Amino acid sequence: MGKVSVRMKAVVYGLSPFQQKVMPDLWKDLPTKIHHKISKNWHNTIFTLGPIVRIYAYVQNYEEKEKLEHRF
Repeated sequence: MGKVSVRMKAVVYGLSPFQQKVMPDLWKDLPTKIHHKISKNWHNTIFTLGPIVRIYAYVQNYEEKEKLEHRF
């Protein structure tokens, strides 16, 4: 039995720097997507953003009191 040499071809995949469309629809119609997410999950939005807004308001109030503390 003789040996037969076989030619191997390599396949290389890559993205062209001129045609990169990895996520083309990500920014398309963004306000509608955000409105849809909030309207479908409004209770999750309230329970997530509610504590964050309250903590921010508390910190702002605390800092303001700290600034005015020396006046009394």
